[in-house]
Amino acid sequence: MIQARWENRLINMAGKVTHPSTRPVFSYWAGDASLAKAYELCGQIAAHHSKSFYMASALLPEEKRSAVRALYAFCRTVDDIVDESTLLGRDVELDYWRGLIQGLIRPRPDDLVGQAWVDTRSRYHIPAHYALQLIDGVSRDLGPVRYQTFDNLTTYCYGVASTVGLMSMHIVGFKSAEAVPYAIKLGVALQMTNILRDVGEDFRNGRIYLPQEELSAYGITEADLMNGVVTPQWREFMKFQISRTRQLYKEGFVGIHLLERDGQMSIGAASKFYQGILDAIEANNYNVFSRRASLSTWGKLSRIPAIWMKLVSR
Repeated sequence: MIQARWENRLINMAGKVTHPSTRPVFSYWAGDASLAKAYELCGQIAAHHSKSFYMASALLPEEKRSAVRALYAFCRTVDDIVDESTLLGRDVELDYWRGLIQGLIRPRPDDLVGQAWVDTRSRYHIPAHYALQLIDGVSRDLGPVRYQTFDNLTTYCYGVASTVGLMSMHIVGFKSAEAVPYAIKLGVALQMTNILRDVGEDFRNGRIYLPQEELSAYGITEADLMNGVVTPQWREFMKFQISRTRQLYKEGFVGIHLLERDGQMSIGAASKFYQGILDAIEANNYNVFSRRASLSTWGKLSRIPAIWMKLVSR
């Protein structure tokens, strides 16, 4: 696979990956009532905030399913800290999570998400720097959000999404470090889908993730984003963005066969569910200003047989 310059940079950010020599077993926490309660809460958080993730993770064996939901709850908690906490509270909370990740402190007795996440990260040998990179990534939203080029934007996508893919890869299991570039690329595709879906909401929150250089190339200004009118220029711009994102999904999907067999369907489903959002954007005539594109439960379920066929044909 030939990498673009931004891909090489993100691969370097991921660092050297070695296959973990020890695989965890479900019985590590099954008899611990408090830890079981912590994992149960993580599942509830995932179910509440992301139906697509929750459905895709349901395709994993129980042990891995609980672990990826703990990962989701960690990511969600950090994201909420950045978006909702006061300045002082935010710094204190983020430092707390950095301390947990680095093993410098133990989870608070009332922090069930922290308890589940620390257990998951330890048992699955998840590199600490991925979790720290995620905190740094979501913290980028604290300042003025503007990205001049797509190359610049991919660094943000790596921090908030590719890191999640790399951590998930350690939970699902992988056959070799060759899986890393594919996990990174799928992460960029997933985050680009979020960005394209949430243009209107993000603008109202003072954030423009779309590359400034590309907006200018299509003659689109910030005033156009504020007015939220679907113009011919906007349609062409969105067609370009969706086409590139679909190509990223296509290239990233190739690497799913490098994951352990019992995790391939789940990752494949997550990828296809999110691609369905791009279909919905098109169906909404590229109106991402006043309509939030989504995929129905049936839309997700109807994609599963094709995902299975694609995976078994490899």
